[in-house]
Amino acid sequence: MTDRRYPDAPAGPFPTPPQTWTDEDGRPIEIEVCQGDRAALLEMYADFDPAERAQGIPPVGESAIRDWLDHLLCENCYNVIARHEDRIVGHATLVGDGNGAYELAIFVHQDYQGAGIGTTLLEALLGHAAADGVEYVWLTVERWNKPAIRLYRKVGFEGTGAEDFEREMSIRLGDPA
Repeated sequence: MTDRRYPDAPAGPFPTPPQTWTDEDGRPIEIEVCQGDRAALLEMYADFDPAERAQGIPPVGESAIRDWLDHLLCENCYNVIARHEDRIVGHATLVGDGNGAYELAIFVHQDYQGAGIGTTLLEALLGHAAADGVEYVWLTVERWNKPAIRLYRKVGFEGTGAEDFEREMSIRLGDPA
């Protein structure tokens, strides 16, 4: 474990996927563990608005997206997707950092933002990881990205004190719901 700070008290519990619910815009959304959904993820990221990209991700261009997905869809990662009808509209991932913790990234397609999908997707990812024994999760977020910071705080992330252009936040997971 690095010297990154984590909260003393665990957050949660968080629900585990699968889940089906209606988002704030009245759309039926399914939250599930990502299994063999590479083509649908590629499609979502290829259609991702460049203005919605942060910290250089998701990458631009089909080849770069494919390479990036190879990194995210590996054995040492956790992936949960949000699906509306036959379309993936959100993706959250935890990537092992080699120090016993996992780095979080979450993306909701611009046509589906602001409807509660990010919160439900994030909670399902944390529940999925906690059920498998993951305890430490961290992330970096651009300091100006207030909606994302509010989301992370809402589910229990706390600032680590490391701040520059990006704010670092972390969470300690408890038992799943």
